[in-house]
Amino acid sequence: MLHLSEKPHFIYTCLMLLAWVSQYVSLSTGFELNHSLTYIWPLPHELTSGNETLTVNPTLSLYLIGKGGNFKILREGFRRYKRIIFKQSSGVSIFKNLRRIRSIYDISQMRIIVNSDSDELKLGVDESYTLFITKTGGKSIAWEAIIEVNTVYGALRGLETFSQLCAYDYTTKSVQLSKAPWYIKDKPRFAYRGLLLDTSRHYFPVDVIKSIIDSMSYAKLNVLHWHIIDKQSFPLEIPKYPKLWNGAYTKWERYTVEDASKIVRFAKTRGIHVMAEVDVPGHAESWGVGYPDLWPSNSCREPLDVTKNFTFDLISGIFSDIRKIFPFELFHLGGDEVNIGCWNNTPHVKQWLKDNNMKPKDAYKYFVLKAQEIAISKNWTPVNWEETFNAFAGSLNPQTVVHNWLGPGVCPKAVAKGFNCIFSNSGVWYLDHLDVPWEQIYNAEPLEGIDNESKQKLVLGGEVCMWSETVDTSNVQQTIWPRAAAAAERLWSTKSALSAGNDTVLHRLHYFRCLLQRRGVQAAPVTNYYARQPPAGPDSCYWQ
Repeated sequence: MLHLSEKPHFIYTCLMLLAWVSQYVSLSTGFELNHSLTYIWPLPHELTSGNETLTVNPTLSLYLIGKGGNFKILREGFRRYKRIIFKQSSGVSIFKNLRRIRSIYDISQMRIIVNSDSDELKLGVDESYTLFITKTGGKSIAWEAIIEVNTVYGALRGLETFSQLCAYDYTTKSVQLSKAPWYIKDKPRFAYRGLLLDTSRHYFPVDVIKSIIDSMSYAKLNVLHWHIIDKQSFPLEIPKYPKLWNGAYTKWERYTVEDASKIVRFAKTRGIHVMAEVDVPGHAESWGVGYPDLWPSNSCREPLDVTKNFTFDLISGIFSDIRKIFPFELFHLGGDEVNIGCWNNTPHVKQWLKDNNMKPKDAYKYFVLKAQEIAISKNWTPVNWEETFNAFAGSLNPQTVVHNWLGPGVCPKAVAKGFNCIFSNSGVWYLDHLDVPWEQIYNAEPLEGIDNESKQKLVLGGEVCMWSETVDTSNVQQTIWPRAAAAAERLWSTKSALSAGNDTVLHRLHYFRCLLQRRGVQAAPVTNYYARQPPAGPDSCYWQ
């Protein structure tokens, strides 16, 4: 029997022993792949696999066939994925006697067949691909990897899938491909699979934006919605109105037109569109730092002054300049959270409203429709936040894409009136809401409440939104990932494919989070109560 004075020591000893045993069990058991699962994220449309393990030659060569075989995008993409796949097997070991050098590999060549001779990147471009990992001629001991596509962008998606099938084996020190032979026939469920990045609340250097674009391609997201400008700062150079970027936080937190062009070109090589947003008439206080006449008054600095021709001349000038940078056919005009009462409290605006027999809500509609006209004149399709639809749906240009954010139920109403819609319900797909777990993001359905097949086609897709009030370079990737991957699979994979593997999603998401980390993406633990928190304690990447 223990004395009272001995109990604390005994309890401490027991706890330490328990901790040691649990750590031993954790270290000794390790993470084992569940071979019944498909460790591809997002899940492909259709696939079959076998049970053979193959080796992949680190000198893997590319053989291009078809009309699109000469595209630089494809050759650069192959080299990029080759660096990812063979990152660990390309070094020189100082322990030569321990290094196993193979002379024969199962897969030494990648054949890509491209049927289209166009590399134009438009919304709805064919991203489908068929990937074969099969024996040459069916009976030979040699294997081959084949990707057959209609466009180079389908080839990029196929290369991403191929890269996820490959894994470095630390025992043989070689890259292996398990569960061969493979047949994968894949295509996206939605044409628009986006991520919004807000560079007004916090500035992100160009290289950081590029790293985010790279990470998007790993999850097959294909639209960067660049929310460049807002109330807080105007970081973009506009040559026609050079004082606009006086509204940047500092002279070092700016994007030149060359910077923006580099970002768009970089994104295209990953098959990613860049949709710019210039939010009007609200969220625009920073504009007046360089051009104070845009403010209705010093006490009413937004919405922009609706009474002046200069306001719309300047908007037209901005659109003309940035149209040269952003070729994507969609252009976001904002239109949300407009404090129209501010106009009514400004004497000259109040008089203008009276002269034109308008109320502030009429002026709001007038401003949005005029901005739409300007955008359409530049050969853009306008996208507006849902407040415009909620306020005056009957007056919006029929081309308008309604962007949902306030909650559920908007896309069903929008498509019922013949509008296209983008789903971004803030309750589930706003990544700055740190208490929204991955399951809620994963289970959100863009087509909820839309049963008519023809109306379903009007939903272009959806996007997760990374508003940056509390995000900067120090924490942006771990706030985006891995939760954005949950939406990415919802937007790419068919509902039937997802329902077949829904019980094992967490297991696969852990694996994908670790894949992101191996590629240098600072993806946070999957199951933390608050997103982007560091791990609670020691453990494997595959369990956190």
